[in-house]
Amino acid sequence: MAKKPRIVIIGAGMAGLTAANKLYTSASSQDLFELCIVEAGTRIGGRINTSEFGGDRIEMGATWIHGIGGSPVYEIARQTASLHSEQPWECMDGFSGQPKPVAEGGFELTPSIIEPVSSFFDSLMDYAQGKLTEGSSSRENFDFYNLATKAFKIRTRNGDSGKISVGSFLRQGLSCYWDCFKEQDELNGYGTWSRKLVEEAIFAMHENTQRTYTSAGDLFTLDFTAESEYQMFPDEEITIARGYTTVIEHLASVLPPGLIQLGREVAKIDWQPEGYQSKHLENGYASSAKPVKLHFCDGSTMLADHVIVTVSLGVLKAGIHQDSGMFNPPLPSFKTQAISRLGYGVVNKLFLQLSPSHDAKGENLSKFPFLHMAFHRQESELRNKKIPWWMRRTASLCPIYKKSRVLLAWFAGEEALELESLSDEEIINGVSTTISSFLSQPHKKSESNNSHELCNGNVNHVESEVKFNKVLKSKWGSDPLFRGSYSYVAVGSGGDDLDTMAEPLPKIGSFESSANIPPLQILFAGEATHRTHYSTTHGAYFSGLREANRLLQHYQSVGV
Repeated sequence: MAKKPRIVIIGAGMAGLTAANKLYTSASSQDLFELCIVEAGTRIGGRINTSEFGGDRIEMGATWIHGIGGSPVYEIARQTASLHSEQPWECMDGFSGQPKPVAEGGFELTPSIIEPVSSFFDSLMDYAQGKLTEGSSSRENFDFYNLATKAFKIRTRNGDSGKISVGSFLRQGLSCYWDCFKEQDELNGYGTWSRKLVEEAIFAMHENTQRTYTSAGDLFTLDFTAESEYQMFPDEEITIARGYTTVIEHLASVLPPGLIQLGREVAKIDWQPEGYQSKHLENGYASSAKPVKLHFCDGSTMLADHVIVTVSLGVLKAGIHQDSGMFNPPLPSFKTQAISRLGYGVVNKLFLQLSPSHDAKGENLSKFPFLHMAFHRQESELRNKKIPWWMRRTASLCPIYKKSRVLLAWFAGEEALELESLSDEEIINGVSTTISSFLSQPHKKSESNNSHELCNGNVNHVESEVKFNKVLKSKWGSDPLFRGSYSYVAVGSGGDDLDTMAEPLPKIGSFESSANIPPLQILFAGEATHRTHYSTTHGAYFSGLREANRLLQHYQSVGV
């Protein structure tokens, strides 16, 4: 009797567990496959990792359900009653109140200066994403549309439109904004700030937030054209009360004990792209001679008919080298070129617990603002030289929910990597210095009664010396099992590269004359293989379904 085809899934994250769940529970696959998940780490979940800090439930990785309308992640969380909890959790009340935009030095920014710049930045991003059109209803949006169009035309004229970056488009937009409203530049500044410097700092604050959204450490590496392909689910964005891990646990709950093997790191994947001969081919697949051989770091091996690779794009980038690469023989050039061109960045979260002296009965913390921080440029002589460089592109610092003693800041790019190498003491000193600059009372008070004054010189004051007693940070960049956080479309790549990432090997239709080459030896899933939902957990979910269905349809077509 022929042995069942063996499917091995590499990685027990969202994509891998979704694929396994679908294959195991599908009525058409009952008793059809021998299924196995091999996971290099000591836990399931991958870049989903719910933890606790200071008595609150927090997420070290994936945090948000990005739109509940149509999201499969939301549906799982709803069905499993994971959206409600008596224990406090990260962002349980959404965003922790209204942001307090403050400029370096402790100058609170008034709506008259921050709102036009913030609205224009949002309009530029809407334009890049195809949401802002000439038919926008309000006069302001129509003006912003014209400015965005002008910025795009200038960037197109100055270079290849297919290589425009989001960063260059945004900066060109800011230049156009200044050209259009330059008559307002005559307003007096406040302290060391001029209006133009404040506007640029506000703009940079939004750029830094965008860096954490996309994982592009530098927006000048983020492709402009691809922005309009990226899709969002409608309705509100929420966090999961009982933790993101509950979604993962639900997917894994149907799998029998032993199907998931932890601590099984794959070192090499041998596959047969051509010249493979088998004497035991039945219905288009090898029944006794399996075409793929996995080599594990502990020296053991495993044979498989099909392998679904769900490792991160960062691991794939490290694994495509000719000499010591993950694949033998190396992946074909069309695949390695897509892997190389696509972007993959690092985003880290920093949690800090305020000293109990700040808490008492929670009264002081209710006054701790949701800080939006507008910094002087790194190269500016006006900057506070005591603030460390790795804090200067951090857009915000806030309690994870109202009255929590835990504060949260996001880091991207070089700053995120630097954060991983710092000691707790260095982090506490750097954050404390920054907070002191932003929450201190300025020496000079504003005497202007002009409604367009830049700053009012007042902030919600908390104790001048903020003390922390505990620090927790994610380290996605230095973790060899991930090598970063999530993918983005870099300048020079595009949506076609994401489609290429999803193509199985051997390439479909490339070996018609070689009937003895087993199909679908290596399949690829994960957020970096989804054209419109890359970088998200639901993108990973969809990719896992896609590859499971690909195998189910294949065996239905060959009559097995």
